[in-house]
Amino acid sequence: MNAKLEQSESNSGLDIVKLSLAVLFVVGGLFGFYYFADQWSTALRAIALIGAFVLAGLVGAGTHSGRALRVFLAESQFELRKVVWPTRDETIRTTGVIIAVVIIISLILGLIDLILKWVVMDWLLTLGH
Repeated sequence: MNAKLEQSESNSGLDIVKLSLAVLFVVGGLFGFYYFADQWSTALRAIALIGAFVLAGLVGAGTHSGRALRVFLAESQFELRKVVWPTRDETIRTTGVIIAVVIIISLILGLIDLILKWVVMDWLLTLGH
C-alpha cells in the first residue's frame, strides 16, 4: 500500500480540453473507419483507427487523470512483482483437490435430493390415499 497522501484536484480547464480532444480523436477515428469503408482498404482504415487511439492516449496521458493512471499502473506492476506464483506441481495438486471436492459435494447433494424426492413424492403424497 502506498503511504503517500494525495490531495484530490479537480480537473483544470486545460485538462477538460485535453480530455475532450482525446474523445474527439476516438470518435473521429471510429467515424472515419466506417465512413471511408468504400474508399479505403480495411488495412488503411485500421491503421488510421489505431493512430487515432494512440493520439487520444497521448493527449489523455498529459492530463491529471492520465498521470494518476500511470502512477497506479507503475505501483500495480511493483506489487505484481511481489506475488509468489505456484509451481506447476502445486497447481496440478490444487486442481485435483478441487475436482475431488466438487465430485464429493455433487454426490452428497444428489443423495440429499434423492432422499427428499423419496420423502416428498413417495411417502408424504401417498399418506392421503
